[in-house]
Amino acid sequence: MHPILRNFFRTNWLLLWLMLGLLAYGVYAIYSATWMREQNFWTSQMVWIAICMPMFFVVSLVDYRWVRFGAIPMYVLGMLGLVAVMLFGEKRFGAKSWIDLGPMSFQPSQLALLAGILTLAIFLQRSRAMMPFLRILCIGGIVGVPWILILIQPDLGSCIVWVPVVLAMMFVGGIPKRWLIAMLLVGLAMIPLVIHFGLKPYQYSRITTFLNPEADPQGDGWNITQSLIAIGSGGFAGKGFKAPNTQNELGFLPATIVHNDFIFSVMGEQHGFLGGLALIVAFALLFVVILNIAIEAGDDVGRLLSVGIAVLLFTHTFMNIGMTISVTPITGLPLPLVSYGGSFVMITLFSFGLLQSIWIHRRLPR
Repeated sequence: MHPILRNFFRTNWLLLWLMLGLLAYGVYAIYSATWMREQNFWTSQMVWIAICMPMFFVVSLVDYRWVRFGAIPMYVLGMLGLVAVMLFGEKRFGAKSWIDLGPMSFQPSQLALLAGILTLAIFLQRSRAMMPFLRILCIGGIVGVPWILILIQPDLGSCIVWVPVVLAMMFVGGIPKRWLIAMLLVGLAMIPLVIHFGLKPYQYSRITTFLNPEADPQGDGWNITQSLIAIGSGGFAGKGFKAPNTQNELGFLPATIVHNDFIFSVMGEQHGFLGGLALIVAFALLFVVILNIAIEAGDDVGRLLSVGIAVLLFTHTFMNIGMTISVTPITGLPLPLVSYGGSFVMITLFSFGLLQSIWIHRRLPR
């Protein structure tokens, strides 16, 4: 049997079908959220999926250990993208985070985050003999530069994602727990200073709105209030597909971002508690599968990559769903595989390709 075909049959089929199922559900969700408007976001999403699926299969079938040679070039490319967005970026919703490429736009922070995971995995694997303090300083250099560049945009959501990803990879990479606890305590102590001195006015209003959305229901609290009304009105079984006079159809949910940031609000309104629970269970099963890949990984690099990607996807999922039900502040993070977004689809499918490669090559010779 040809090696490529043999590798294909080693695919983690549960991961593949969960990924495909959530992608299909995402196209349906985007259509459900935008069918009454002129722009066909769901067709654009299908085009992005069709473009990125070959990349997913190529990355899946190639040995993931190529990251030893490709991590640094990807990291440099990510840094160049972050510098480019500062110089030529397009400003949206208060943040200069996008590069306009004509028929498409790209968000370099997503590439930088994935490249940071690859680079950090290689460093943690190769630096186990170093003193913990020196390892932490080097890790600070690897993640600190892109983190600051993203903060300047400012893209607070992507900055938040870095924190649990890096801490989880440091834990798996052998950084002593006492150092991690100390870093966590220092970080928690700095939160009030960051909120008071480091946030833009609109970002600060997101925090205060999260704490008390009723204080300004017609202004900053509008989106979260309408999201809660939409999800609550869905009840146990939902109002159904294309139900008339919904919060979304009447325009109470924000039309510009309902197909990405507030996609869960639409699904909660249409499919109720049962639909929301089914989606959350699907994501929970997905994370269990990814963590099992981390456990079964053939080496430290595969384990670190799996953990980093798992925490990346989990944080996006938790923050996206959480902000629609007022559990977390509004951060603008998309729901993986479900929300609309070309560059995020590309990065997500690339990540899933890496996970498949780690699974396929877990027992093959190094």
